[in-house]
Amino acid sequence: MVRPAFLVIPMVMALALSISACTPTVKVEAPPEPITINLNIKLDAEVRLKIEEQAKDDINNNPGLF
Repeated sequence: MVRPAFLVIPMVMALALSISACTPTVKVEAPPEPITINLNIKLDAEVRLKIEEQAKDDINNNPGLF
């Protein structure tokens, strides 16, 4: 069976359009702003540890302080 040209051309165009519409696009880009890592928690814990050690030393050296 031979198909008329007016049916073949739209079918080929529809096939080409459907194939090109299914191609995935993946873009890898750096963020516009730099990444910031907040280290306040670690520093805070270190300061508290030093203060607690100093407080224990002061209490042991001066038992009548409190």
